[in-house]
Amino acid sequence: MEDSQNRRREMFLRAKNFGTDHDGDFAANSLGKQLFTELNDIVAQLETHAADEASGRGTAREGTSTRGAAREALRDDLEAISRTARAIAEDTPGINDKFRLPRGNNDQILLSAARAFATDAAPFSAQFINYGLPADFLADLNSDIVNFEAAVSHQSSGVSDSIAAGAAIEETIDAGMVIVRKLDAVVRNQYSNNPSVLAQWTSASHTERGPRRSSESPPSPQPPGSTPSPTPLPSA
Repeated sequence: MEDSQNRRREMFLRAKNFGTDHDGDFAANSLGKQLFTELNDIVAQLETHAADEASGRGTAREGTSTRGAAREALRDDLEAISRTARAIAEDTPGINDKFRLPRGNNDQILLSAARAFATDAAPFSAQFINYGLPADFLADLNSDIVNFEAAVSHQSSGVSDSIAAGAAIEETIDAGMVIVRKLDAVVRNQYSNNPSVLAQWTSASHTERGPRRSSESPPSPQPPGSTPSPTPLPSA
C-alpha cells in the first residue's frame, strides 16, 4: 500500500476503535451502530487487499528472478545451436539461415525463435550431435522453452494480482471515507455536549499528513487576524 493509503487505513482503525470504546452509546438499530459495523468490515477488507497486494508483488519479484534465469538458459541453447549450424553450413549450405539468433531483448520474439529452432533442428539432429551437442539437446531446448513460458506467466500473474489488489484498495478506501464522513455527523450530534469525547473523535478521524518533501522549515503560523511581519531589508 502507498503511504497515503496506509494513513487512511490507520485512520479507519482509530475510528473503528473509537466505535468499540463507545459501543454502548449507540442503540442496536441506530445509524451510528450500522456505520461502525460497516467500518469494521472496511478495515477487514483492507487488511485482506493489502496482503493480496504484497503477495502479488512478491510473486512478481520472484518471477522476475526466475524469468531472468530461464531466459539466459534458453538463449544459451539458441547460441549453441546457431554456432553449430554455422559449422554444419560448410557442408550443408544455407542451413545456418534457419538458426539466426533473434535481435533485441523481446521475450516473445525469443520464444518464437526457440520454437522455430526446435522444429527446424529436428531433421538435422544427427548432424548437430555429430558436432558435439548433447544427444538430448532438443529435449533440453524444449524443456527450457516450457520453463521460460512458465516463468513469464508466473511473473505476469504476480503483476496482475498486485494491480487488482491495488484497485480493490482504492475502492475500499473510497467506501471507507464515505462511511467516516457520515459517522462524523452522527458522532458530533451524539456528543454535542461532551467536548472530551468529541476531542477523541476528532483525533481518531483525522488523517495524518505525509512527510514534507522540502527540507525547508515551514513559516511560523500567524495568529488569526494578525499582520505578517515585514521581511527585513538586507543591510548595506
